Amino acid sequence: MSTDLQRYSLNGETMGTRYTALFYAQAGINTDNIDHSLARAVARVDQQMSTWKPDSDLNRLNAAPEQEWVPVPKELAMVLSAALRVSQQSGGAFDIAVGDLVNAWGFGPGEQTVTEQMLDTLPPQARLSASAALSVDPQRNQVRKRAPLNLDLNGIAKGFAVDELARCLESFGITRYLVGIDGEMRARGVKPDAQPWVVAIEKPCRGVREVMGVMELSDAAIATSGDYRHWVDVRGQSYAHTMNPTTGAPLCNALAAVTVVAASCILADAWATALMVLGETEGPRLAQERGMDALFVLRDGEQFKEISIVGGQLQAQIEMR
Repeated sequence: MSTDLQRYSLNGETMGTRYTALFYAQAGINTDNIDHSLARAVARVDQQMSTWKPDSDLNRLNAAPEQEWVPVPKELAMVLSAALRVSQQSGGAFDIAVGDLVNAWGFGPGEQTVTEQMLDTLPPQARLSASAALSVDPQRNQVRKRAPLNLDLNGIAKGFAVDELARCLESFGITRYLVGIDGEMRARGVKPDAQPWVVAIEKPCRGVREVMGVMELSDAAIATSGDYRHWVDVRGQSYAHTMNPTTGAPLCNALAAVTVVAASCILADAWATALMVLGETEGPRLAQERGMDALFVLRDGEQFKEISIVGGQLQAQIEMR
């Protein structure tokens, strides 16, 4: 039967980048409905969870008064619930209540307010986490803020959108696919020749796109968090876009990138961010403790070092050029 399968490729714009869907299905099918369904799926996530769209459901929640239950779409309630779970499991390393920091450092739609003159006087901030001040009722699809919060879902929404692409294809009976948005990807099944899908892992170099290696993927999702795509330079120092909720400032550790393989892309995305925040010591320790599959890439001068963890077991520490 697999000899009758044909390879299809669909893609489109979303979240300031592009989504892709590669899949095998019966030859000669009409892909128009599939194409439209994929586009609607990612557009729905973007409209609900973008901080860049003034009328998004997330921005409506950010602007809502405290102590009131706010109705939200079921998808947004699901993502907020997942974010709070990963926050709890990561000891607060993953926190979606960093929207004010993202804006202050120039990574969001708001005006950058951190200046060179402020760098020497920026103290560690005592911050209220989303876990401490956000209640989510996924049964009634409503959310309540117990204190002012500026929520940002950039560390998890894209992974959820990839899962939505997967669900979309499966609704059409497609069971051999690779879907992705940038480096967040999810695969199901194998190709007709019984080979798994092959995903490239990018070398964490700023300003260039270079493949560091490849990973085979089947019935799993993968996501990468790194310091090499989005950054700002202030007084000769580069600051990556991922915020450390403990210090109230961008990350400052030896990690260049963390790649996580998980059952769903929403979890892979959130945990890649959490492990990146935890750093080169606590990140691998927690990945081992939780039985995760993760690849840590550390900067070592002009070179890189890899720490690979599979099923919670430390596999290798490799020096790279």
